[in-house]
Amino acid sequence: MPIEPPAPRWVLPDVADLPAGQELVAVGADLSPGMLLAGYRSGLFAMPDGDLLGWWSPDPRGVLPARGVHVSRSLRRVLPRFEVSVDTAFDEVVAACADPRRPHGWISREYRSAYRTLHDLGWAHSIEVWDASGELAGGLFGVEVGGLFAGESKFHVSTDASKVAVVALGDLLGADGDPRRIIDVQWCTDHLATLGVVEVPRAAYLQALPAALSCRPVLSGATRPA
Repeated sequence: MPIEPPAPRWVLPDVADLPAGQELVAVGADLSPGMLLAGYRSGLFAMPDGDLLGWWSPDPRGVLPARGVHVSRSLRRVLPRFEVSVDTAFDEVVAACADPRRPHGWISREYRSAYRTLHDLGWAHSIEVWDASGELAGGLFGVEVGGLFAGESKFHVSTDASKVAVVALGDLLGADGDPRRIIDVQWCTDHLATLGVVEVPRAAYLQALPAALSCRPVLSGATRPA
């Protein structure tokens, strides 16, 4: 099971008190493991606001039900071309997601270090997608807190490889059929909507969050080849 870090020095605002549509909740604090976990448990996540550390709670929220990943006919055809693993190349996946050449990049050295610490404690996980030659073709990473998987970023080198990672994540998290599990993708985009991501009001997300957090984590005990 994951190791619980020391409690944070900072107290985050109550998201339930926010006006509808306000998404930047607070700035400051730090990226300590306890602080990051307190954010996820409160319906918040850390992401830069300019040069500052921002704490965000989108309204509406992009959510993918663990059993609700949409696999198109074309995507289903490419799944056998790849091999999938869990937590075998965490640093490589985060580094690829943090590539400064990518548009809208936000994963700085400080964020990479923070997620690595969460990984060492058993909270942060990666899904790796490998091509037929054994090269890393894509993947994703995020933080699992109970039945909440907070997806932080994904990447692909080969076409559809990041989609394959999402499908694998849904298969792993949805295997027990527990409808309380949530894959949080922060904001819904047209691309994510094709995979089954839906927008839910922040109030509905916050209402569902305690039940999700009470679930047993899956990835911390996953067999490394997915």
